[in-house]
Amino acid sequence: MGAILNLFKLRIGVAIAVAALAGFAVQVGSAPAAWRVALLMLAVLVSSAAAGAFNQYVERDLDARMRRTRGRPFVTGRLTHGPRWLWLIGAMTIASCALAWLATNLVASIYVFLGAFTYGVVYTVWLKRRTWLNIVVGGLAGSFAVLAGAAAVTPEPGAAALALAVVLFLWTPPHFWSLAIAYRDDYAEAGVPMLPVVVGDARAAHAILASAVLLVAASVLPRLYGMGWIYLACALAGGAWFLAKCVALVRAPCRVTALASFHASLVQLCAVLISAMADAAIA
Repeated sequence: MGAILNLFKLRIGVAIAVAALAGFAVQVGSAPAAWRVALLMLAVLVSSAAAGAFNQYVERDLDARMRRTRGRPFVTGRLTHGPRWLWLIGAMTIASCALAWLATNLVASIYVFLGAFTYGVVYTVWLKRRTWLNIVVGGLAGSFAVLAGAAAVTPEPGAAALALAVVLFLWTPPHFWSLAIAYRDDYAEAGVPMLPVVVGDARAAHAILASAVLLVAASVLPRLYGMGWIYLACALAGGAWFLAKCVALVRAPCRVTALASFHASLVQLCAVLISAMADAAIA
């Protein structure tokens, strides 16, 4: 069971599903029945799990060369690497898109597909081994989840949902670059051009701080499009905590401060998503 949970990256999948739920919460319009929304969240979770499994299927060679990932099931042999997994991953992706379409509409289904495709193919296959921009483009996966949730209400996303999608897009680089500093030697050994490998820890730390400033500024935008004071207060508090850790990282770029920045980014994201849903619930 542990190997399956690891393969499908269900913790990430749950976070992506919560992002979709936040997109649904902030979208203005006549909400569909709760069971339809629940099925859409399930579709997002399954599509994310499929993309996560595909990522590990494709990256078995990289995972074997990195201390952080060499315990993954395809590397250790707990799960046998073979084409049957591609059939399962494909079936999960098709089923998740069909479920999203049946539960809500075609637009939501397209966003569900685009989220999985962006992470599984654009990020993993096309970009990760080629350019430090890999995770910048890969950040669109979370944005598509927000838009899928909003599309459950109406196919055309409102300003608040679009602003929240921008927040998810801007969140990914400083989050992942922080982790990449902590595991720079792993990425260098595997030949993956993550930003710290390309420019060094110090310059990467400055890039993290700059992108975090953009992120926190963008997190204020939903307030301009209907979100209330609960959202604004939580977004600013989470953002301030993240910025403080980014400043500490710039002052002393090392594994300890990088992991602190990484964990602070999770706090910031939780503050944004949970407060968005709470704010919409009491509006």
